Amino acid sequence: MRWATGIGFYCLNDFRPVALTTIAMKCFEKLVLNHLTAGLPPTLDPYQFAYRPNRSTEDAVSTALYSALTHLDKSNTYIRMLFIDFSSAFNTVLPTVLITKFSELGICTSTCRWILDFLTNRPQSVRLGNQVSSTLILNTGIPQGCVLSPLLYSLFTHDCAPLYNSNIFIKYADDTTVVGQTDNATKTKELIVDFRKSNSSRHLQVNINGTEVERVFSFKFLGVHISEDLSWQQNTSALVKKAQQFLYFLRSHKKSSPSAGILTSFYRCIIESILTNYITIWYEGSTVCERKALQRVVKNGPTHHWHPTTCH
Repeated sequence: MRWATGIGFYCLNDFRPVALTTIAMKCFEKLVLNHLTAGLPPTLDPYQFAYRPNRSTEDAVSTALYSALTHLDKSNTYIRMLFIDFSSAFNTVLPTVLITKFSELGICTSTCRWILDFLTNRPQSVRLGNQVSSTLILNTGIPQGCVLSPLLYSLFTHDCAPLYNSNIFIKYADDTTVVGQTDNATKTKELIVDFRKSNSSRHLQVNINGTEVERVFSFKFLGVHISEDLSWQQNTSALVKKAQQFLYFLRSHKKSSPSAGILTSFYRCIIESILTNYITIWYEGSTVCERKALQRVVKNGPTHHWHPTTCH
Protein backbone atom coordinates (compact mmCIF):
# COMPACT_ATOMS: atom_id res chain seq x y z
CA MET A 1 0.00 0.00 0.00
CA ARG A 2 1.15 3.55 -0.66
CA TRP A 3 -0.23 6.99 0.03
CA ALA A 4 -2.46 8.41 -2.68
CA THR A 5 -1.09 11.88 -1.93
CA GLY A 6 2.26 13.16 -0.78
CA ILE A 7 0.89 15.00 2.27
CA GLY A 8 0.14 12.03 4.50
CA PHE A 9 -2.93 9.91 5.16
CA TYR A 10 -6.11 10.59 7.12
CA CYS A 11 -8.55 7.90 5.95
CA LEU A 12 -8.63 4.66 3.95
CA ASN A 13 -9.24 6.56 0.70
CA ASP A 14 -5.77 8.09 1.08
CA PHE A 15 -4.22 4.67 0.38
CA ARG A 16 -3.73 3.00 -3.00
CA PRO A 17 -2.79 -0.68 -3.41
CA VAL A 18 0.27 -1.35 -5.55
CA ALA A 19 0.42 -4.72 -7.27
CA LEU A 20 3.48 -6.83 -6.54
CA THR A 21 4.29 -9.31 -9.30
CA THR A 22 7.30 -11.53 -9.87
CA ILE A 23 10.35 -10.36 -11.80
CA ALA A 24 9.65 -12.97 -14.47
CA MET A 25 6.12 -11.60 -14.88
CA LYS A 26 7.38 -8.03 -15.19
CA CYS A 27 9.82 -9.12 -17.90
CA PHE A 28 7.02 -10.86 -19.78
CA GLU A 29 4.84 -7.75 -19.44
CA LYS A 30 7.59 -5.70 -21.09
CA LEU A 31 7.56 -8.10 -24.03
CA VAL A 32 3.79 -7.71 -24.36
CA LEU A 33 4.18 -3.93 -23.99
CA ASN A 34 6.65 -3.78 -26.88
CA HIS A 35 4.39 -6.01 -28.96
CA LEU A 36 1.36 -3.77 -28.34
CA THR A 37 3.12 -0.46 -29.01
CA ALA A 38 4.66 -1.78 -32.22
CA GLY A 39 1.23 -2.67 -33.60
CA LEU A 40 -0.54 0.59 -32.77
CA PRO A 41 -1.29 3.01 -35.62
CA PRO A 42 0.80 6.22 -35.36
CA THR A 43 -2.29 8.41 -35.78
CA LEU A 44 -4.06 6.89 -32.77
CA ASP A 45 -5.08 9.57 -30.24
CA PRO A 46 -2.63 12.32 -31.30
CA TYR A 47 -3.12 14.15 -27.98
CA GLN A 48 -2.06 11.17 -25.84
CA PHE A 49 1.59 11.77 -24.91
CA ALA A 50 2.26 8.75 -22.67
CA TYR A 51 3.94 5.64 -24.05
CA ARG A 52 4.48 7.12 -27.50
CA PRO A 53 7.88 7.29 -29.20
CA ASN A 54 9.54 10.72 -29.17
CA ARG A 55 6.89 12.18 -26.84
CA SER A 56 7.14 13.42 -23.27
CA THR A 57 5.42 15.51 -20.61
CA GLU A 58 7.20 18.54 -22.08
CA ASP A 59 5.42 17.94 -25.39
CA ALA A 60 2.08 17.71 -23.57
CA VAL A 61 2.60 21.03 -21.77
CA SER A 62 3.88 22.70 -24.96
CA THR A 63 0.84 21.56 -26.93
CA ALA A 64 -1.57 22.80 -24.27
CA LEU A 65 0.08 26.22 -24.08
CA TYR A 66 0.42 26.53 -27.86
CA SER A 67 -3.28 25.84 -28.41
CA ALA A 68 -4.16 28.35 -25.69
CA LEU A 69 -1.89 31.11 -27.01
CA THR A 70 -3.00 30.54 -30.61
CA HIS A 71 -6.60 31.03 -29.58
CA LEU A 72 -5.77 34.11 -27.48
CA ASP A 73 -4.19 35.75 -30.55
CA LYS A 74 -7.70 36.17 -31.92
CA SER A 75 -9.62 39.28 -30.91
CA ASN A 76 -12.14 39.18 -28.07
CA THR A 77 -11.36 35.62 -26.97
CA TYR A 78 -10.42 33.78 -23.79
CA ILE A 79 -9.74 30.18 -22.80
CA ARG A 80 -10.73 27.86 -19.99
CA MET A 81 -8.43 25.05 -18.92
CA LEU A 82 -9.94 22.21 -16.91
CA PHE A 83 -7.46 19.98 -15.06
CA ILE A 84 -9.24 16.68 -14.41
CA ASP A 85 -8.34 14.17 -11.72
CA PHE A 86 -10.19 10.93 -12.38
CA SER A 87 -11.07 9.11 -9.17
CA SER A 88 -9.37 5.68 -9.00
CA ALA A 89 -8.86 5.78 -12.76
CA PHE A 90 -7.33 2.32 -13.15
CA ASN A 91 -10.15 0.72 -11.17
CA THR A 92 -12.75 1.94 -13.67
CA VAL A 93 -11.41 -0.10 -16.58
CA LEU A 94 -13.71 -2.92 -17.69
CA PRO A 95 -11.63 -5.73 -19.24
CA THR A 96 -14.39 -6.84 -21.62
CA VAL A 97 -14.81 -3.28 -22.95
CA LEU A 98 -11.04 -2.93 -23.22
CA ILE A 99 -10.76 -6.09 -25.30
CA THR A 100 -13.54 -4.89 -27.59
CA LYS A 101 -11.58 -1.70 -28.23
CA PHE A 102 -8.44 -3.76 -28.84
CA SER A 103 -10.25 -5.76 -31.50
CA GLU A 104 -11.37 -2.53 -33.18
CA LEU A 105 -7.74 -1.37 -33.22
CA GLY A 106 -6.73 -4.55 -35.05
CA ILE A 107 -4.77 -6.17 -32.22
CA CYS A 108 -4.45 -9.91 -32.79
CA THR A 109 -6.91 -12.26 -31.10
CA SER A 110 -4.27 -14.21 -29.17
CA THR A 111 -2.96 -11.02 -27.54
CA CYS A 112 -6.50 -9.93 -26.67
CA ARG A 113 -7.20 -13.29 -25.02
CA TRP A 114 -3.98 -13.15 -23.01
CA ILE A 115 -4.75 -9.64 -21.71
CA LEU A 116 -8.32 -10.66 -20.84
CA ASP A 117 -6.98 -13.66 -18.92
CA PHE A 118 -4.41 -11.41 -17.23
CA LEU A 119 -7.07 -8.94 -16.02
CA THR A 120 -9.85 -11.34 -14.97
CA ASN A 121 -10.14 -13.87 -12.15
CA ARG A 122 -7.21 -12.23 -10.37
CA PRO A 123 -6.80 -13.30 -6.73
CA GLN A 124 -5.78 -10.32 -4.66
CA SER A 125 -5.03 -9.67 -1.01
CA VAL A 126 -3.75 -6.51 0.64
CA ARG A 127 -0.95 -6.34 3.18
CA LEU A 128 -0.62 -3.28 5.42
CA GLY A 129 2.24 -3.65 7.85
CA ASN A 130 1.96 -7.17 9.29
CA GLN A 131 -1.75 -7.48 8.55
CA VAL A 132 -2.94 -9.40 5.48
CA SER A 133 -6.51 -9.29 4.25
CA SER A 134 -8.54 -12.20 2.95
CA THR A 135 -8.25 -13.03 -0.75
CA LEU A 136 -10.77 -11.67 -3.24
CA ILE A 137 -11.24 -12.56 -6.91
CA LEU A 138 -11.27 -9.42 -9.08
CA ASN A 139 -12.71 -9.10 -12.58
CA THR A 140 -12.62 -5.31 -13.00
CA GLY A 141 -9.90 -2.71 -13.16
CA ILE A 142 -6.23 -3.00 -13.97
CA PRO A 143 -3.65 -3.47 -11.20
CA GLN A 144 -1.72 -0.33 -10.33
CA GLY A 145 2.00 -0.91 -10.38
CA CYS A 146 2.09 -3.37 -13.28
CA VAL A 147 4.18 -2.61 -16.36
CA LEU A 148 1.20 -2.80 -18.73
CA SER A 149 -1.30 -0.80 -16.68
CA PRO A 150 -0.58 2.78 -17.92
CA LEU A 151 -0.66 1.70 -21.58
CA LEU A 152 -3.85 -0.31 -21.10
CA TYR A 153 -5.55 2.69 -19.51
CA SER A 154 -4.42 5.06 -22.27
CA LEU A 155 -5.79 2.65 -24.89
CA PHE A 156 -9.02 2.32 -22.92
CA THR A 157 -9.53 6.10 -23.17
CA HIS A 158 -8.16 6.65 -26.68
CA ASP A 159 -11.64 7.36 -28.07
CA CYS A 160 -12.36 10.00 -25.42
CA ALA A 161 -12.37 13.07 -27.66
CA PRO A 162 -14.09 16.49 -27.65
CA LEU A 163 -17.32 17.01 -29.56
CA TYR A 164 -16.20 20.39 -30.89
CA ASN A 165 -13.04 21.20 -32.83
CA SER A 166 -12.49 24.31 -30.71
CA ASN A 167 -11.61 22.09 -27.74
CA ILE A 168 -8.76 19.63 -27.25
CA PHE A 169 -8.04 16.98 -24.64
CA ILE A 170 -4.40 16.79 -23.58
CA LYS A 171 -3.70 13.38 -22.05
CA TYR A 172 -0.74 11.84 -20.30
CA ALA A 173 -1.88 8.39 -19.18
CA ASP A 174 -4.61 9.17 -16.60
CA ASP A 175 -3.80 12.91 -16.38
CA THR A 176 -6.26 14.82 -18.58
CA THR A 177 -6.50 18.53 -19.37
CA VAL A 178 -9.38 20.05 -21.31
CA VAL A 179 -8.35 23.19 -23.20
CA GLY A 180 -11.21 25.28 -24.45
CA GLN A 181 -13.98 25.08 -22.95
CA THR A 182 -16.80 11.11 -14.24
CA ASP A 183 -14.18 12.31 -12.77
CA ASN A 184 -13.37 13.55 -9.31
CA ALA A 185 -15.05 16.96 -9.04
CA THR A 186 -13.46 17.66 -5.65
CA LYS A 187 -9.97 17.43 -7.18
CA THR A 188 -10.76 18.88 -10.61
CA LYS A 189 -9.53 22.47 -11.04
CA GLU A 190 -10.36 25.17 -13.58
CA LEU A 191 -8.03 27.91 -14.79
CA ILE A 192 -9.36 30.83 -16.86
CA VAL A 193 -7.06 32.96 -19.04
CA ASP A 194 -8.88 36.12 -20.09
CA PHE A 195 -7.01 39.24 -21.24
CA ARG A 196 -10.08 41.04 -22.56
CA LYS A 197 -10.72 44.51 -21.22
CA SER A 198 -14.32 43.51 -20.54
CA ASN A 199 -13.39 40.37 -18.62
CA SER A 200 -15.16 41.67 -15.53
CA SER A 201 -18.23 39.74 -16.64
CA ARG A 202 -18.81 36.62 -14.59
CA HIS A 203 -17.76 33.35 -16.20
CA LEU A 204 -20.26 30.54 -15.83
CA GLN A 205 -19.34 28.09 -13.09
CA VAL A 206 -18.53 24.53 -14.15
CA ASN A 207 -20.47 21.86 -12.23
CA ILE A 208 -19.87 18.10 -12.15
CA ASN A 209 -22.71 16.08 -10.67
CA GLY A 210 -23.87 19.10 -8.70
CA THR A 211 -20.40 19.90 -7.33
CA GLU A 212 -18.83 23.20 -8.35
CA VAL A 213 -15.35 22.89 -9.84
CA GLU A 214 -12.84 24.98 -7.92
CA ARG A 215 -11.46 27.91 -9.89
CA VAL A 216 -7.76 28.53 -9.29
CA PHE A 217 -5.28 31.27 -10.19
CA SER A 218 -2.52 28.77 -10.98
CA PHE A 219 -2.11 25.02 -11.33
CA LYS A 220 0.84 22.63 -11.42
CA PHE A 221 0.37 20.76 -14.70
CA LEU A 222 2.74 17.81 -15.19
CA GLY A 223 5.36 19.60 -13.09
CA VAL A 224 4.95 23.13 -14.52
CA HIS A 225 3.14 25.96 -12.73
CA ILE A 226 0.70 27.63 -15.15
CA SER A 227 -0.80 30.94 -14.00
CA GLU A 228 -3.94 32.70 -15.19
CA ASP A 229 -1.83 35.57 -16.57
CA LEU A 230 0.50 33.04 -18.30
CA SER A 231 3.50 34.47 -16.46
CA TRP A 232 6.30 32.28 -15.12
CA GLN A 233 6.95 33.99 -11.80
CA GLN A 234 5.51 31.19 -9.65
CA ASN A 235 7.21 28.50 -11.72
CA THR A 236 10.59 30.25 -11.51
CA SER A 237 10.21 30.81 -7.76
CA ALA A 238 9.50 27.11 -7.27
CA LEU A 239 12.60 26.14 -9.29
CA VAL A 240 14.80 28.59 -7.39
CA LYS A 241 13.52 27.37 -4.01
CA LYS A 242 14.07 23.73 -4.89
CA ALA A 243 17.57 24.36 -6.25
CA GLN A 244 18.52 26.38 -3.16
CA GLN A 245 17.48 23.48 -0.94
CA PHE A 246 19.95 21.18 -2.70
CA LEU A 247 22.66 23.85 -2.58
CA TYR A 248 22.15 24.07 1.18
CA PHE A 249 22.43 20.28 1.38
CA LEU A 250 25.69 20.46 -0.56
CA ARG A 251 27.15 23.20 1.67
CA SER A 252 26.14 21.32 4.82
CA HIS A 253 28.31 18.39 3.68
CA LYS A 254 31.31 20.57 2.85
CA LYS A 255 33.28 19.21 5.81
CA SER A 256 33.33 15.74 4.24
CA SER A 257 35.54 17.21 1.45
CA PRO A 258 34.00 15.41 -1.53
CA SER A 259 36.04 15.28 -4.72
CA ALA A 260 35.51 17.75 -7.55
CA GLY A 261 34.13 14.95 -9.71
CA ILE A 262 31.43 14.10 -7.18
CA LEU A 263 30.50 17.78 -6.84
CA THR A 264 30.28 18.19 -10.60
CA SER A 265 28.14 15.06 -10.98
CA PHE A 266 25.85 16.19 -8.17
CA TYR A 267 25.38 19.61 -9.71
CA ARG A 268 24.71 18.34 -13.23
CA CYS A 269 22.43 15.50 -12.15
CA ILE A 270 20.40 17.35 -9.50
CA ILE A 271 20.69 21.14 -9.47
CA GLU A 272 21.22 21.74 -13.18
CA SER A 273 18.38 19.37 -14.07
CA ILE A 274 16.09 21.37 -11.76
CA LEU A 275 17.04 24.71 -13.31
CA THR A 276 16.59 23.40 -16.86
CA ASN A 277 13.36 21.49 -16.23
CA TYR A 278 10.92 22.38 -19.08
CA ILE A 279 13.28 25.24 -19.98
CA THR A 280 12.16 25.23 -23.63
CA ILE A 281 8.67 26.16 -22.44
CA TRP A 282 9.18 28.85 -19.82
CA TYR A 283 12.59 30.44 -20.41
CA GLU A 284 11.67 32.54 -23.45
CA GLY A 285 8.70 34.04 -21.60
CA SER A 286 10.54 34.68 -18.33
CA THR A 287 11.41 38.21 -17.25
CA VAL A 288 14.86 39.68 -16.67
CA CYS A 289 14.21 39.62 -12.93
CA GLU A 290 13.33 35.92 -13.02
CA ARG A 291 16.45 35.10 -15.03
CA LYS A 292 18.60 37.01 -12.55
CA ALA A 293 17.08 34.95 -9.73
CA LEU A 294 18.14 31.79 -11.55
CA GLN A 295 21.59 33.24 -12.17
CA ARG A 296 22.01 34.00 -8.46
CA VAL A 297 21.38 30.35 -7.65
CA VAL A 298 24.21 29.36 -9.98
CA LYS A 299 26.57 32.01 -8.59
CA ASN A 300 25.81 31.06 -4.99
CA GLY A 301 27.00 27.54 -5.63
CA PRO A 302 30.61 26.52 -4.91
CA THR A 303 31.67 27.30 -8.48
CA HIS A 304 35.34 26.90 -7.61
CA HIS A 305 34.73 23.14 -7.66
CA TRP A 306 32.96 23.00 -11.04
CA HIS A 307 32.02 25.09 -14.04
CA PRO A 308 28.27 24.70 -14.53
CA THR A 309 26.23 26.02 -17.40
CA THR A 310 24.90 29.49 -16.59
CA CYS A 311 21.59 31.12 -17.46
CA HIS A 312 22.10 34.14 -19.69
